[in-house]
Amino acid sequence: MNSGLIKLSIFCILILGFTGKAWSQLTTSNLPILIITTDDGNDVPDEPKTDAHLGIIWNGDGNNNNLTDPFNHYDGKIGIEKRGSSSLDIFPKVGYAFETRELDGSNQNFPLLGFPEENDWILHGPYSDKSLMRNALAYIMASWIMEYAPRVKFCEMVLNGDYKGVYILTEKIKRDDNRVNISALNPDEITGDNVTGGYILRFDKTDNLFLEGFPSSYPPFPGSGASTFFVYHYPDWETITPAQKDYIQNHMDEVEGALKSPNFKDSLTGYRKYFDVPAFINYLFVQEIARNVDGYRLSTYFYKDKESLGGKIKMGPAWDFNLGFGNVDYCIGPGTSGWAFDFNNFCPNDGWVIHFWWDRMMEDTAFNTEMCHRWKDLRQSNLSDERIDHLVDSLQTLLQAPAQQNFQRWPVLGQYVWPNSFIGNSYSEEMTFLKNWMHARLLWLDANFEVLADTSEPIFEGKTPAVFPNPFQDVSHFIVNAAGVGTVRIELFNSFGQKILELANSEQRKGLRQLDLEEPLAQGMYFYRVWYQSKKLGQGKLLKQ
Repeated sequence: MNSGLIKLSIFCILILGFTGKAWSQLTTSNLPILIITTDDGNDVPDEPKTDAHLGIIWNGDGNNNNLTDPFNHYDGKIGIEKRGSSSLDIFPKVGYAFETRELDGSNQNFPLLGFPEENDWILHGPYSDKSLMRNALAYIMASWIMEYAPRVKFCEMVLNGDYKGVYILTEKIKRDDNRVNISALNPDEITGDNVTGGYILRFDKTDNLFLEGFPSSYPPFPGSGASTFFVYHYPDWETITPAQKDYIQNHMDEVEGALKSPNFKDSLTGYRKYFDVPAFINYLFVQEIARNVDGYRLSTYFYKDKESLGGKIKMGPAWDFNLGFGNVDYCIGPGTSGWAFDFNNFCPNDGWVIHFWWDRMMEDTAFNTEMCHRWKDLRQSNLSDERIDHLVDSLQTLLQAPAQQNFQRWPVLGQYVWPNSFIGNSYSEEMTFLKNWMHARLLWLDANFEVLADTSEPIFEGKTPAVFPNPFQDVSHFIVNAAGVGTVRIELFNSFGQKILELANSEQRKGLRQLDLEEPLAQGMYFYRVWYQSKKLGQGKLLKQ
């Protein structure tokens, strides 16, 4: 009997040995199928990694993969453990970290599903994110504009005979030529240029901050009694040497001293001496498109190479967006207006707040102007509406059938799962919410990057204020640029010309105001007028579907 038939026979025996209930949910998929079996037959532990076997059925993109097919992509050993923070405690569908291994248990670099060869991998299991794609969207968009973003591949996964649903295979963040491409920092590199890089740090939750990282010398914002900690990621806290700790701690003190200095805007001695500003700007764009509630404060990575190789701090890679794109009902909430970097103003008493870096840089008009110009350029190219829409539509098409199987296994459609802001009764409704949210968010960002850079010219002066979505189903948003602190009013009329309601915003500030039309209206055509004080700014039609 040839080796292929032997593998197929073993595979069929494994199938017959399972209960059948889980297998009946998955017979074929347009996604790669990952079949994991722990050596002891027990569930995967939180830690440490347990020995297991991974078999992957993948007949190439665009082809179906069947459970009756042999393992034709990977067929070998892995070590696997559960991963996650709050998700481990509250969600039945969890994430996993695993490493591909040789028969003797040593690491085996392998090009899983077409990724560059490596041995450390992540399986993210979307649960509260019922679009199944928020992380993938963020990482793919990040890859369009950032130096590196984790690659992604959707798959379906079976663990010990139990179908677990749709997962995203992605790359663990680590130093590697094909991941975070900075210099290796070995234990004996403790002097001169060698000790200056590379380092990967992050802002994040940890089990023991004082052991796993070090505190900033500055509070996260004025008047805060909290401390911000820099967490060692590479080298990690168990392998970093005392000399390397001393260097990176002293360096971060120097960086933050320059940022706090009265001369922080100076291009030679201020923050630009230490920060790769374009990398910071690109990172901000990804966080702000998603309006990520965890952005800038959790799972927030940054890295530094040797001084001889530039040595400036770069933000990234982007990570953890399952609570982005409107999928949150606390703090900043699901709205499409407002900056994610303003989290501290919404939730100043949260245990993890945003460090002062971003607020300080935005005191520099040159930074804001550079950011605005970069945004305009990207919106005509890499981040155009057309390209983003195509990405969302293509992923929705890819996931159409797998999503049905996933939600048979995890029947959460129509149910609240923390921290959902929207509860759709179907996958189609979840996707409609996501698409509408993104369109509204991008429109708000287009207007507000202008204001962030220069508020001297009213954006909508002489134009009809922005109204979106239009047509609308549940809520429509009006964005109006107020020249001062006066009242903005929206008048709404029915088809007979009768005024049926009025919205008003009397905030004591100039600039953009958002008014939300959330009244229960019958389907049909309406007319609106927009006023600032006694001046009519615009009028138009509004369709309720």
